Amino acid sequence: MNTIDTNQLLMQLRAAAAQARAGATEGVQTAQPASANFSSLLTQSIDKVNAMQKSSSSLATAFETGDPNVTLPQVMIAKSKAGLAFEGMVQVRNKMIDAYQEIMRMQV
Repeated sequence: MNTIDTNQLLMQLRAAAAQARAGATEGVQTAQPASANFSSLLTQSIDKVNAMQKSSSSLATAFETGDPNVTLPQVMIAKSKAGLAFEGMVQVRNKMIDAYQEIMRMQV
């Protein structure tokens, strides 16, 4: 089981807060890089979900073929993680579509 180092976590939170404050003081100039960051973040998230699904599938195949290093609980946990990640991605997509539709309904 992983333990959480509170000092390290606190340092990371402080660094993130400092970056957020620095970005807020720059004003409108940060709008373009933020959209590029969102795009890359979304792409990375989709890639991670895809990798989790592939990993889960390969674990299931290894278990089915009788690999002694793969146990049923490992397969079930991997399948559950991949399923939850996919459901989360679907929810993000749905929220993005809702936001897009709301923007399109706005009158100029």
